[in-house]
Amino acid sequence: MEVESDLPLRGIKVIDMGHAILGPTCGLILADMGADVIKVEKAPDGDDTRRLRGFGVGFFHYFNRNKRSLAVDLKREEGKEILRRLIAKADVLCENFGPGTMERLGFGYDDCARINPTLIYCTLKGFMPGPYEKRPSLDHLVQMMGGLAYMTGPRGRPLRAGTSVIDIVGGMFGAMGIITALYERMRTGKGQLVRATLFEATAFLVGQHMAMAAITGEPPPPMPEGEMPWGIYDLFDTRDGEMVFVGVTSDQQWQRFCEVFGLKDLLEDPRLSTNNDRVRERPWLIPRLKETLGSLTKEEIMRRSEKASIPYAPIGRPDQLLDDPHL
Repeated sequence: MEVESDLPLRGIKVIDMGHAILGPTCGLILADMGADVIKVEKAPDGDDTRRLRGFGVGFFHYFNRNKRSLAVDLKREEGKEILRRLIAKADVLCENFGPGTMERLGFGYDDCARINPTLIYCTLKGFMPGPYEKRPSLDHLVQMMGGLAYMTGPRGRPLRAGTSVIDIVGGMFGAMGIITALYERMRTGKGQLVRATLFEATAFLVGQHMAMAAITGEPPPPMPEGEMPWGIYDLFDTRDGEMVFVGVTSDQQWQRFCEVFGLKDLLEDPRLSTNNDRVRERPWLIPRLKETLGSLTKEEIMRRSEKASIPYAPIGRPDQLLDDPHL
């Protein structure tokens, strides 16, 4: 049996009117689950990400795989009629145009619901209804205003994450909402409007830090400055000029870590008996561990950590994942 025949959204027809990353991510997830996704692009030159350079070179190819494509001029009546015919037979439409654009074109939710009352219509925007809803938005922008950049970089140097994480997570939330609405449609026979937004997705991601602030009454420090909840959760330089991350998150792991790296004296030190003890003693403990692990090669640290079931990771690059044996 072919893999495609077992995919859960086989038979679901999706009109993907997304552009850039947010909308196409939503359509991509549905396509990867087996939906028949038709990407509707603007005529005559298509999605602008087809022509991006720099970090944008891979955007179009990655976020629009597993889709069919159609270029339509929605400023002409002929183009609008093509889209109406697609909507009439579709299960889902997703879009991430600026606020009010789809309504001005005559394809807002109410317009589309009149064409097809069973349609699941997902609108992906920067903000939910509220004071900010008409603002233009970008992944970079909401990382800054939502606290993610503050938490990522050192104090005074807010830092964007190394991928378009909010666009991608926003698209994932959109896909989750669509799948939920499809399930509900099985019961009600009706379509509905689904909303997913960047700012609220950011708030979800930094929610743990919001909870910390609510509990302590203090603003959380940026991650590079904050106190780690685990005693050993660090990058270690190796003898051969590489780096390895090692995390010891339980007392059982601490025992195995000390045994495999020959740290019997630390294992027997009463100051280091529990994780909270080790957190308190980090000012002298981590330099000692850096000295020990720094005398070993990357491969030796990884081999010993693997043997003792200690969490570890070499510092990889995205291009190296293309040849990763696990992937």
